[in-house]
Formats: sequence, structure tokens, C-alpha cells
Amino acid sequence: MKTSLPLRQDIAAQRHASLSRRHFLRGLGACLALPAFESIRPLSVLAADTGPAGRMAMTPTGAPLRMAFVYFPNGAIQGNWWPDGDGQEFTLNRTMQPLANLKHRLQILAGMDHVNATPGPDGPGDHARASGTFLTGVRVKKTAGADIHAGISIDQVAANQIGHLTRFPSLELTCDAVRKSGNCDSGYSCAYQYNLSWRSPSQPVAPEPNPRLLFERLFGAGAPGERSESLMRRREQQRSILDFVLEDARALQRQLASRDRQKLEEYLGSVREIEKRIERAEQFGAAPDPAVETPAGIPPSFAEYIQIMYDMMILTFQTDSTRIATFLLANEGSNRAFPEIGIAEGHHYLTHHRNKQEMMDKVAEIDLWYMKQFARFLDKMDQAKDLDGHSLLHNSMIVYGSGNADGNRHTHVNLPVILAGDGGGTLTTGRYAKFGGVPMSNLLLSMVDRLGVSGVERHGDSTGRLAGI
Repeated sequence: MKTSLPLRQDIAAQRHASLSRRHFLRGLGACLALPAFESIRPLSVLAADTGPAGRMAMTPTGAPLRMAFVYFPNGAIQGNWWPDGDGQEFTLNRTMQPLANLKHRLQILAGMDHVNATPGPDGPGDHARASGTFLTGVRVKKTAGADIHAGISIDQVAANQIGHLTRFPSLELTCDAVRKSGNCDSGYSCAYQYNLSWRSPSQPVAPEPNPRLLFERLFGAGAPGERSESLMRRREQQRSILDFVLEDARALQRQLASRDRQKLEEYLGSVREIEKRIERAEQFGAAPDPAVETPAGIPPSFAEYIQIMYDMMILTFQTDSTRIATFLLANEGSNRAFPEIGIAEGHHYLTHHRNKQEMMDKVAEIDLWYMKQFARFLDKMDQAKDLDGHSLLHNSMIVYGSGNADGNRHTHVNLPVILAGDGGGTLTTGRYAKFGGVPMSNLLLSMVDRLGVSGVERHGDSTGRLAGI
């Protein structure tokens, strides 16, 4: 999609406004992760009168508007998931009890379908299709080779238009080892199960599993007060390496046959993308330097691991480092055991319970455990104040869900989906909404509309916008 001249002019104006703000902060002698001040608005607010682009990723009160997607694997025990009642008169079921104090901040959405994740002519492979389809809405290609093919994910659709507003167009997190190739599910590439975000149909955006590396990527290495200089040194080193790679590749290109040149060009595209990221980061000047210690790495406790990564997401929103994030709690089909709650069997194994009550009860306990971690995250979001006096949660749209509904039968209709946050006051929260079977892609379109993303008529298998959210 080409960017129009007026839109490019608006983006340039926004960057100029942001630079002016950063010059002021640098004049104070430091660049810290400051709390949000009404007198120093983010660049989207400073550019509010520059045209349509000035309204991008901004709430009606002028605070940043954020969007995040949190994915849990293997579906949920349906009888413990869905509330009793309807509309605003509903009672949370057992799995959602940890969210009781935040009921007024939620929409539980029934009837969200991803029919492109169903077997169709492709047969087994429901786990790969579940996660591959979740944010793309397309039927992924059944292959375990290099010819993977999905679709651009909705987070990247948004990042392509609003990513220039922040130092990072989007952030991708995971609490699982990243596998980029190989056969993971009945002839489907591992790429489909270990990535939620897709920059293009053939290019997933690998999530970061290490909280220390994620923190240093965002803010630099070292103790508080040392990180800005460290980050600048790292960027210079990266630039030197990229210059060497590009120079060497140009010399090699002349010696290659046409098919090899095409492969090299694809590789160089990735190199240029890194170069663009460095340039984009430099446009925002010195990075924030939060007054917190750098995480030590991946902790041995899975609960602590998830909590650290959730906290990292909050920190990126508080510092306005990005407004778009995806978080894969574990790969779809994960067979992780949960000894911390007395469950020695693997999660995936237990979901094939064949209606055995003991196994179903254990899956329900795992569902509840994941929900407790999500509730902790939402509570911290709700306690953190934004620049307009509302909470971060009020100024966010956060989807929590799975691409599998019933893990025993591998169903992909009536998916377990929660939409948390008020979207800056544009969402109707505190209700249980039943939509009766519509593409989840309709929800994704309605979300990016609120971010000010334009020109996206369809996404995946969408049939329109999801009205009334």
C-alpha cells in the first residue's frame, strides 16, 4: 500500500514535533523513563492538528492508544469458561474468577470463529492452523519446508501505518523457545506455531523469549544511568556490521546465477530491515532509561517468567516505546507440565481427555493458572496512570484468547476470546456479548479502525466490521 503525499507530510510533521520534545528533555541533562506529564504530550498529541494522521493511535483525551494480543495454547474447558447470563447481567464462571475485580473493564466475546483453521481438505494440523490463523485470518499453507505461506497479521497491518509514532513499530514477546523451521504438527512448519506476528505471508516476526535481551533492546545494557550510552555504542556496532555485510553481498551478487541472486536479495531485504530499525530508533534520540534493574534472564519459574514478560509489556507502554504488542504465552500444542500446581502431565496430552473428568479438571486448573497471570497483568495496567488521568488499561485494547476452542476436539468456532480495556472510552465494557458466529477477523478490523488505521477494507476472511463493541 503506497503512502499518499498528505500522509507523508503529516508523518514528517509528527516526527518534527517529537524531535522538539526530545531536545527539551535532553536539555535537562538526562533522558529517563519519566511519568506521563500533561504539559509534555506524546508526539501524536503534538501533531493532533496536522491532519488525519495526527489522530493515529490516540484516545479522544489525547493519550496514546495501545493494542495488544495475548495468546494461550490448547483452547479451554468450555464449561468453565463461558459466563452465565447475557449483556451486562452476567456472572463469571470459574476460569474467569481472577478477573472479578476487573469485570467492568472486560468484554467476553462469544461467537468468534476462525473457519480457516478448520481441517478442510488439509487434514490434521489443527494446532499449527490455530495460531497461524489467529491474527491473519487466512488458511496457512500446509508445508514443513521453506515455502511457508500465511498472511500479514493485523498487528503488522497497524504497525505499517502507526509504527513511526514510537521507537519500535511493534514488539513481539514469547515465553517459549523460538523454532523457525521443521515439521511441528502433521506436516506444518514450526513457524506457524511459534509466531503470532507476520510481516508478510512468507516472513514471520520472531518473538523475543529472553526478558534480559528484550530489556536491553528497548533501553540498553547496564545499570540505570548507563544504558543510553550503551545503546548508542551497540547501534554503531550494528551499523558497522551491516555496512560490511552489504558491501560483501554486492561483490558476491555479480557472481551468482539468477535464482541465487533472488535468494540473496531476500536475505538483503532482512538486512535492510535491520538498518531501517536502527535509523528509526535514532530518529527518537536517546532511549528512556527506566529506574529498574535489568532482568537477569529467563527465570526457572514459569509463573515468574510470564510475569516478567507481562511487566515488560507494561513498561513499553508506560515509556511509549511502542503501542502494538503480541505475547505468545506458549506455542500452540505446548505440552508443558505445571508442577507448581501439582500437574505432572503435559498440557497438550491432558487436553485430549476424551471427556475423562480427572483430566478435564487438570486442564481447567491450567486454564485458571494462565488466567491468574493475565489478571495480575490487567490489574497492574489498571493501577498505572496515563497522562490523561485514566489508567493504561482504560487507554488500551487487549485481546486474550486462543485459536483453539475445545482442545479435545480441535474446534475453531466460538473461540475463547476476551477483549480487555476501554479503548480510550470507545469500547462498551462490562458485558458478555454473543455474536452468534462471525469471523474473528471482523473484530480485528474494528480494533485497527480505532487506532486510526485507514484503507484496510478486508482482513483475512472478514465479512465486515464487528459492530457494537
